[in-house]
Amino acid sequence: MMLGRFRESPRERELMVRDQIERRGIRDKRVLDAMRAVPRERFVDKDDLEYAFYDGPLSIGHGQTISQPYIVAYMTEALAIGSADRVLEIGTGSGYQTAVLAELAAEVYTIEIVEDLAERAQALLSEMGYTNIHFRAGDGSLGWPEAAPFDAIIVTAAPDDVPQRLVSQLADGGRMIIPVGSGEQYLELVTRRGDKVDRRELLCVRFVPMTGQVQEGDT
Repeated sequence: MMLGRFRESPRERELMVRDQIERRGIRDKRVLDAMRAVPRERFVDKDDLEYAFYDGPLSIGHGQTISQPYIVAYMTEALAIGSADRVLEIGTGSGYQTAVLAELAAEVYTIEIVEDLAERAQALLSEMGYTNIHFRAGDGSLGWPEAAPFDAIIVTAAPDDVPQRLVSQLADGGRMIIPVGSGEQYLELVTRRGDKVDRRELLCVRFVPMTGQVQEGDT
C-alpha cells in the first residue's frame, strides 16, 4: 500500500513548486496553487518517500509511474481548465494527477486499466475528501462515452497515434493533451472546433505505452 509512514511535507512541496515548476515557466496561478495544495508525498510508494519531490517519475508498480511534477503541471496548464469544466483523465495511476485536476475542475472522470491501481487511487482520493471524482477500472482508450462531451481530456499513457474515439468525446472547443509515439514521443495539444481538429506538438516526453484496444489498432 502507498499510505504507510505518511507525513505532510509542506516546506518540501513549496520548494518543489518554486524550483521545479514555477522557475521553469509555469505561470497559471490556479495550477501552481493546485500543485501546492495536493500532497504528492501521499501518492508515492512508502519505500520511495524520500524521493517524493524528486524531479522525475517514480515507479508505482505494475510497470506504471507517477509522472515528474513539472510534467504534471505542464500538461495541466496546457489544458487551461476552468472551474466549471468537466475533465476526462485516461490513466489514473497513483491518483496524483487526478487530485490536481480535481482542485481545478467541476468534475473529473478518471479511468485506469490496472484494477489494483484503480482501487488504490479511489481509496486514497476518497479518504482525502474529494467528492468531484468519478472512477472507472477499464480500457481508457475507449473513453467514457456516456459521460461525454468533455471540456478537456488528459492522457497519461502513449498510443502510437491520437485515438479518434477520444477526439469524438471532446466538446466543441475542447482540448486534449496526449503523449503520442512508440519510440520518440511528443506531447500533443489537440483542439476540436466543430468538425475541425487542430494538433500541435509541444514537448518531447517519455510515457508508458497505452494498453487496451488501442494496441489492436481499434481506436
